[in-house]
Amino acid sequence: MLDNEQRISIGFRYSNCFPFFPNVPPAPGMPCQGEDRSIYRRGARRWRKLYRVNGHIFQAKRFNRRAFCAFCQDRIWGLGRQGFKCIQCKLLVHKKCHKVVRKPCLSLQQQQQQQQQLQGAESQTIDRNGDQQLDPYQCGPATHLEDEITESPIIEEHSRDRIGSEEGEELPLDTLNEGDTSNDMQRQYSLNDFELIRVIGRGSYAKVLMVELKRTKRIYAMKVIKKSLVTDDEDIDWVQTEKHVFETASNHPFLVGLHSCFQTPSRLFFVIEFVRGGDLMFHMQRQRRLPEDHARFYVAEISLALNFLHEKGIIYRDLKLDNVLLDHEGHVKLTDYGMCKEGIREGDNTGTFCGTPNYIAPEILRGEEYSFSVDWWALGVLLYEMLAGRSPFDLTGAAEDPDKNTEDFLFQVILEKTIRIPRSLSVKAASVLKGFLCKDPAERLGCGKRPSGFLDIVAHPFFKAIDWEMLEQKQVTPPYKPRLDSDRDLANFPPEFTDEEVRLTPDDPKQIEKIDQSEFDGFEYVNPLLMSLEDCV
Repeated sequence: MLDNEQRISIGFRYSNCFPFFPNVPPAPGMPCQGEDRSIYRRGARRWRKLYRVNGHIFQAKRFNRRAFCAFCQDRIWGLGRQGFKCIQCKLLVHKKCHKVVRKPCLSLQQQQQQQQQLQGAESQTIDRNGDQQLDPYQCGPATHLEDEITESPIIEEHSRDRIGSEEGEELPLDTLNEGDTSNDMQRQYSLNDFELIRVIGRGSYAKVLMVELKRTKRIYAMKVIKKSLVTDDEDIDWVQTEKHVFETASNHPFLVGLHSCFQTPSRLFFVIEFVRGGDLMFHMQRQRRLPEDHARFYVAEISLALNFLHEKGIIYRDLKLDNVLLDHEGHVKLTDYGMCKEGIREGDNTGTFCGTPNYIAPEILRGEEYSFSVDWWALGVLLYEMLAGRSPFDLTGAAEDPDKNTEDFLFQVILEKTIRIPRSLSVKAASVLKGFLCKDPAERLGCGKRPSGFLDIVAHPFFKAIDWEMLEQKQVTPPYKPRLDSDRDLANFPPEFTDEEVRLTPDDPKQIEKIDQSEFDGFEYVNPLLMSLEDCV
């Protein structure tokens, strides 16, 4: 059963998603002609949480340059240097340091009593600027470190308490520009280097444009993120993670890679590969369901992409039809790494409650810590959608019943409902679906210790016809090739995006003044491999 905290999410209904249909419903609440309620675009989210360690209740906060970690004494600011603050004793620490705080939390009243008893004691030190500073292993008031950056007025969606769970280790700053050379660093890009052509997508945090690099006439996709949306609490963390995963993915055949990154005072820009064939959501809304050999091909290529990420210590956490793109030949490319979790080694777990509701694994809903297992669950959901033309968690009449049309009810169904496999599917297809959609992650297909977990997928009878070596080299002919008239053909992208006006809203000077630009130092990046290719043009 879901706990009371999870029931807070009842306020977030699928009515907040706005699919578009060309017809008018016969009556309010009735479906439009041709409307299929089973496949919608749904955005991924993170539910913000509290971290409990030794009585402390830590919450992610943004600080200015005067904030120091009470454990390691280092500053807490800048890209990838997020801080935590105990909401009870006001202790400030790095995100990476909060688990190793040894002293228990003291209430403010206890702190005042302790201070009176320990006036002049050696538990307090003086830094070089004359500010009072805490002993790294003591828990006391951080009065001199109260210069928090004012939080932006974004409504917190959901808080989940979790003991000792951590979203991730801090990455060294030099990894942000890994692979850069001095020549690459001399060539930086700006918005003036690109022609904005069309809007091709929009998500919870970003807009995606089709652009042309003026110097080479090459077509790219440009992901645009407003800084005002990512300077609050933990949000800047996923910007760094997405950038690093884009860099890691740049040489893989089934992952979208990064060309460059740059920024303006108000926005961050990712210039990435443009994948012309559209996404599987677009094609599924027209095909309704796919033949087994088509689905087998796509799932096999996705499996190779997921296994590559897992070998690099990355949990993808946002596999869905919207994020599976097809290139001009029909091969798969995964995109959107904003939900990824880095730094996961064999035996490591994480605990963030995040994802797209329809694809969230049962272990996340149960509040358990998890690892790569959640990606194989999501792959099972995606395969079911491709073969059956609907979600495995759709219930007859749910759309007309307001009590059933909630995330709370959906989560209950994921946890408790027995998944029914359509009788029209082959025995092998039913078997692989049961393997991926096992609610126990220890028994789920693909979840054995590496490398045996992925080898279990390769050896499954459903994939017997796949030559995995040829597939990885893109030597297997895709079952479907998108129709494209030119490099700029947008026939495979939803018109609700492509018909949108291509413009960036004017900057608001008042909003820009609130942004600490130093937090985005080191964001600029140029992919040296792509740069060398462009030099040959």
